Amino acid sequence: MTEELLYDVQDGIGTITFNRPQARNAMTFAMYERLGEICREVETDDRVKALLITGAGDKAFAAGTDIGQFRAFKGPDDALAYEARIDRLLSALERCRVPTVAAIAGACTGGGAAIAAVCDLRIAAPNARFGFPIARTLGNCLSVANYARLSALIGTARVKDIIFTARLVDAPEAQAIGLVSEVIAEGADLLGRAGEVARTVASHAPLTLRATKEALLRIQEKMTPEESDDLIVSCYMSQDFQEGMDAFLNKRPPVWTGK
Repeated sequence: MTEELLYDVQDGIGTITFNRPQARNAMTFAMYERLGEICREVETDDRVKALLITGAGDKAFAAGTDIGQFRAFKGPDDALAYEARIDRLLSALERCRVPTVAAIAGACTGGGAAIAAVCDLRIAAPNARFGFPIARTLGNCLSVANYARLSALIGTARVKDIIFTARLVDAPEAQAIGLVSEVIAEGADLLGRAGEVARTVASHAPLTLRATKEALLRIQEKMTPEESDDLIVSCYMSQDFQEGMDAFLNKRPPVWTGK
């Protein structure tokens, strides 16, 4: 497990690396849990002034959740527990006491895109691609909390565009719509630039940063309906979701029935 998610603290910057390049850094449940643990550890670790999150290699930040793990789903409770787990970890990350910076190269999709979206700042390489292609792959849905997070970041119309078309947003468009704050020049050092940004924000007044983060979260939470279990169950327990998993794992187009 420790080799799949690396964590190191140097000169006030905690660096988290998703380390499954052979699987495009797809997230296992254990990796999600470790990410949440680190966020909680930072609460009492005065060495850490900022967190930098990235993926190993230049092919992917994180290409969502490892699809094979969904095979274990047997009933509604499994689907609800999965989305609750993701929401819990994302809440821990977005409420982390220190600034968080995502350094993104390659695919940043599904759960990976959700992780990047809750970071405070996002720095992208020219080859970065963002999206939630679930409408053409698995046929599942996001939690209402995640829809609200995305809507707060890029607006409702753009969320619909990205989800409905299942397309991936390239780096220039991501910067234009506010999905990333900066795209580095071709051939530039992504981690070097992201580290520079992390050190800059880490040097600023901690109370100002924390108050700003908390104020924006309070505004965002007013957008989040409390109940969405029926939506999650309707997708994850459907025949279409089973079809989507099988098609994805067998590298064939899914045949949707709406059931």
